[in-house]
Amino acid sequence: MSLNAGDSFPEGVTFTYVPPAPDAGITSCGVGIKYDASKGTVNPPPSLPSQNFSSQFKNKKVVLVSVPGAFTPTCQEQHLTSYLDSDNYKKLKAKGVDSVIFIASNDHWVMAAWGKANGVKDDSILFMADDGLAFAKSIGWSLGERIARGAIIIDHGKVVYAEKDVPKSTAASSAEAVLAKL
Repeated sequence: MSLNAGDSFPEGVTFTYVPPAPDAGITSCGVGIKYDASKGTVNPPPSLPSQNFSSQFKNKKVVLVSVPGAFTPTCQEQHLTSYLDSDNYKKLKAKGVDSVIFIASNDHWVMAAWGKANGVKDDSILFMADDGLAFAKSIGWSLGERIARGAIIIDHGKVVYAEKDVPKSTAASSAEAVLAKL
């Protein structure tokens, strides 16, 4: 199955992540929790308080960015930095984007460390694992053991943009490219 503009965001899509903790250092692992992207709910272990993102993908505008790997050259030096740029981030918010979520094949602890290493200590950008590449495989975006670089804009449960990049390019998925599609 592919994912195209006009499609509903698929049901049953989950990612795993470590909720941001402002005071936690980069070596603090945290507890990974499941994030139901289709519904936007979080299912934490009993030791953590319940969180609900108010049906994130169904009731909000979300930019879902896929990258081959945290800390890899293109992902770190070009891709993530385009979203960390404060002017781009403000423009995304001005266009009504509620959430920016990065996904990769890395585990949720590596993804959390990537966010921390780049100074993200809140939920302005979330970093999640596509466990077993289940989502990437379901939409035809897997590249062996990694996920293809790309971006998907979901507006109230509907896909309005979904593009993969050619290798080592961010032309279709950088913050600038996404802003042009909003």
